[in-house]
Amino acid sequence: MGLYDLALKTMFLIPPERIHGIINLGLKTLHSVPVVNRAMESAVRVKDPVLSQELLGTTFPAPLGLAAGFDKNAASIDAWGAVGFGYAELGTVTPKPQPGNPAPRLFRLPQDKAILNRMGFNNKGALEVAEGLKKRKSSDVVGINIGKNKTSTDAVADFRQGAAALGNLADYVAVNVSSPNTPGLRDLQAVAELRPLLVAVKEATDSPVLVKIAPDLADDDILQIADLAIELGLAGIIATNTTISREGLATDSDEVAAMGAGGISGDPLNERSLEVLKLVRKHVGDKLLIISVGGISTPERAWERITAGANLLQGYTPFIYGGLGWIHSVHTGLASQVRAHGLSNISEAVGSGLTWRNDAI
Repeated sequence: MGLYDLALKTMFLIPPERIHGIINLGLKTLHSVPVVNRAMESAVRVKDPVLSQELLGTTFPAPLGLAAGFDKNAASIDAWGAVGFGYAELGTVTPKPQPGNPAPRLFRLPQDKAILNRMGFNNKGALEVAEGLKKRKSSDVVGINIGKNKTSTDAVADFRQGAAALGNLADYVAVNVSSPNTPGLRDLQAVAELRPLLVAVKEATDSPVLVKIAPDLADDDILQIADLAIELGLAGIIATNTTISREGLATDSDEVAAMGAGGISGDPLNERSLEVLKLVRKHVGDKLLIISVGGISTPERAWERITAGANLLQGYTPFIYGGLGWIHSVHTGLASQVRAHGLSNISEAVGSGLTWRNDAI
């Protein structure tokens, strides 16, 4: 058992949302003390030119990024590169501050290496997050994930407002219409509802726009969203958000039922997230960038996503279960595979179908 495994056992004795706050406080300290930040970055960040890609008008030094949901308020914006991520997606941010759903709203499923959450977009609102974005010191790539307020009756206006306040302060904007924890939000994935919303976001920012989709959509609905993204000139698709499915879990069904509603992230998403990635890439060719997220808990899975057509990757739950070692192992594993297959850059592996080589060093 490694040191992080021992630390995880201790952390899991503390309620999930409380330990999340403690970790965020530590990251905020890392963010605000440059000398500590630089020392951490020097110790853990994988800087390998074969992992660097020019995408979305900027340089991504490595393909694995932090998924939205961890740093909702951009409180640790300068820390994510230092701990090893190639980029970070912050948020979800709504126009107005909101407390989110009542606690408890975050649950662990350790047998599944999964998390169940119904946080409900708890955040400090677009104006305060914008101030944080303006103060960032690093050149790390940052995306901003935007959503609508729970009580809002005008989703288009909310997304327009969020994009206008935050979009040009980030390297890209992610439109979140796929969280299961805001009533009616997933209904916005219907093309008729989604079109005016995406048009409004594109009009409100000069940054590249991506849309984040749910894994629970039917394949035909996913392809309709992909076609809309191409038609409107979006930069890409983020696939996928958390799932409302409870199928195939190792955790006792009564225990899961007692947790209540919410979206599940982590290993249970792996199969469906990979299916959606393959479906979208086959349909759109090279017309859209795809960020794959959901269950990417090992270097082998990361390579599988890249070779199935993902340009970039994201994770949140594997970071909880694997710590900094997970980030490091994914990036070193990917770099080793690039070289083992005789490639000069990871971009050459995207959609290649190349399999994992165990003889890679």
